[in-house]
Amino acid sequence: MSSGSESAISREEVAHLARLSRLALTDEELDQYAQQLDSILAHVAQVSGVAADDVPGTAHPAALANVLRPDEVVPCLTTEQALSGAPAVEQDRFAVPQILGEGQ
Repeated sequence: MSSGSESAISREEVAHLARLSRLALTDEELDQYAQQLDSILAHVAQVSGVAADDVPGTAHPAALANVLRPDEVVPCLTTEQALSGAPAVEQDRFAVPQILGEGQ
């Protein structure tokens, strides 16, 4: 945990992670990422310290309502209408080029 000048992650640990990830980072990038990761870890520690067992978890910060429309039967296209713009039709279906061999 980060408190004062003590860091949650060191520059050397960032360099080690970069090597494991096969990332070539410059010295400036190592310093930048070490600061950013330290800041992230400090915020996570702060949030973890606030969380209590009696507070229920949440998946979204705002309450969401069901936004689906009602499931109602409505008229739809006929087979002829649906296939009217198709370049090729076979047995009342869209005809498409074969991409796999017969045995597959």
